Amino acid sequence: MEKDIGKIRKNDTSEIIVRVDDFGGRKGLTIREFVTSERYTGFTKAGVRILSSDFEKFKEMINSVTEEDMAEVEGSEVKEKPKKKSANQEELPDY
Repeated sequence: MEKDIGKIRKNDTSEIIVRVDDFGGRKGLTIREFVTSERYTGFTKAGVRILSSDFEKFKEMINSVTEEDMAEVEGSEVKEKPKKKSANQEELPDY
């Protein structure tokens, strides 16, 4: 079963596709890059798959992003504000 949820144009030849699918008997959410060019048309290796068992955690993470977090940056400097953490939000390491 495949159900396309939506797509976002990345550039003239690529889109990001979000779909619910069943790969190898395991249901999940797939976010992949789809390319249309003279040399190749289809999905690339670039992307991520969220298993259905991890979907609730993924959804919580996405829903924790605020409009303020996604506000455009003035000039080329990033202005950081202190971030509030919810009680169920994990601290991720800096790499």
